[in-house]
Amino acid sequence: MSDLDLNDYVKSIHDDIITLDAHLDIEVTFLTPEKADEIEYEKFASLKKMDDGRLDGAFFAAYVQQGALTDLGYRKAFNTVAKKIDQIHQTHNSMIDKVGIAYHPKDVFSINKTGKKFAIIAIENGYAIGDEILNIERFFKMGVLYITLSHIGHNQICDSNLNPQGSDTFHNGLSNFGKEVVLEMNRLGMIIDVAHISKQSVLDVISLSKVPVLCSHCGIKSIGGVGNVWDDEQLDALKTNGGVINIVGLNRAIKSVSEEKLHEIDNLREEFKFPIEFWAFFNAFDIAPEDKRSAYYQKLSEIDKKYPNANVHDYVDHIDYVVSRIGIDFVGISSDFYEHTYCLDGWKDVSENLNVTRELLNRGYSKKDIEKVWSGNIIETWKRVEEGAS
Repeated sequence: MSDLDLNDYVKSIHDDIITLDAHLDIEVTFLTPEKADEIEYEKFASLKKMDDGRLDGAFFAAYVQQGALTDLGYRKAFNTVAKKIDQIHQTHNSMIDKVGIAYHPKDVFSINKTGKKFAIIAIENGYAIGDEILNIERFFKMGVLYITLSHIGHNQICDSNLNPQGSDTFHNGLSNFGKEVVLEMNRLGMIIDVAHISKQSVLDVISLSKVPVLCSHCGIKSIGGVGNVWDDEQLDALKTNGGVINIVGLNRAIKSVSEEKLHEIDNLREEFKFPIEFWAFFNAFDIAPEDKRSAYYQKLSEIDKKYPNANVHDYVDHIDYVVSRIGIDFVGISSDFYEHTYCLDGWKDVSENLNVTRELLNRGYSKKDIEKVWSGNIIETWKRVEEGAS
C-alpha cells in the first residue's frame, strides 16, 4: 500500500470508528480557537485540531494541585475544581451546536451520530473531595464521571507514586477514608482512576473495588520512562479486575531521558534560576513571567534538537507490551498534553492523532483492534461501572 493509500485508509478508519482520548486537561480557553499572536500560546485540543486529527471526544479533566491536608486546603481545592467544571458547562452552552456532554456511555454514541464532538467531565486529584464523602456525590451531580484519586503528593485518600516532600508512603496505600471513597464511587457508578497513585494504592483499590477501574494515563516501566509508569504486577492485577490502562503521550513516561541531556537541562535551569528538581521546576516555571518562559523555551529547543524526544514508534511499543502481557481488551489511548517539549515527536497535539493509528496499522493491528484501543475498551469499562451501580 502506498503512503497516499495508507493515509486515506487511516482517515477512513477514523471516519468509521469512535475515537476517545482518555485524559486531556482543560484550561481557560477550553475548545476555543487558537491565539496565534500570543507568545508561546499553545492549544492542544481546539475544535479545529480535533477535526484535523479526527478526534471525536475526550475525558476533559479539571485538575487541582496538591495542597495542605487542612480544612482550608480542602475548601480551596473543592472550589477550584467546581469552578473549572462550571467552565466546562459554560463553554458547552456557548457551542451547543458543536459539542455535547456525555453523562452515560450511550450518550457517546448518540452525540457522535449528530456529528458533534463529545466531552466527558473528570477530576484529576481526589484532594478536591476533602474529608467529606458527600462531596463525591456533589461532583457526580455536576457531571463528573471519573476522579483520579491522587496526583503529585500523598493526600487524604491514598499515597501518590511521587511525593515531592520525599517520603515514600503516608498511608501505605489506601487510607481508611480512601476505602470509603472507593465504595462510594462504586455505589454512584463513578469510574475510579488509578493513574498517579502508588503501586500499593493501585493494588488496594483493585482488591476493594467491585467494578473495573481505569488508569487514565500511564507508561510501562519495563519499556522506558519514569514517573507515572506501571510494572507487570499492576498490569496483571488490572487484567483480573477487568479494567483498562491508557498509554500516555508524554515524553517522560515513554522514554527515559539520557544523562547527557539531563545534565544540559539542569545547567539551563540553573542559568534561569529555576529549581533543578523536576516538580519544583514544574511549579516554578508555571508561574514565571512570559518573557522568561519564552527565553527558556528558545534555549531548551536547541537542546531538544541534539537529543530527540520519544516518538510515536516508541509510544506504540508501550501499547504492544500491554497487549502481549494482558491482551488487546485492556489498553487505550490518552494524550495528557501539557506543552510541546513534553510531547512526542509526531504527536504534539490532537491534530496528529492519525500518526498513532498509522503506526498501529504498520504493526499489524486490525481495524477492530484499533477501535478497541481508541475507544471500545474504555467505553466497555464505563458500561460495567454504571451497571455495577444499578
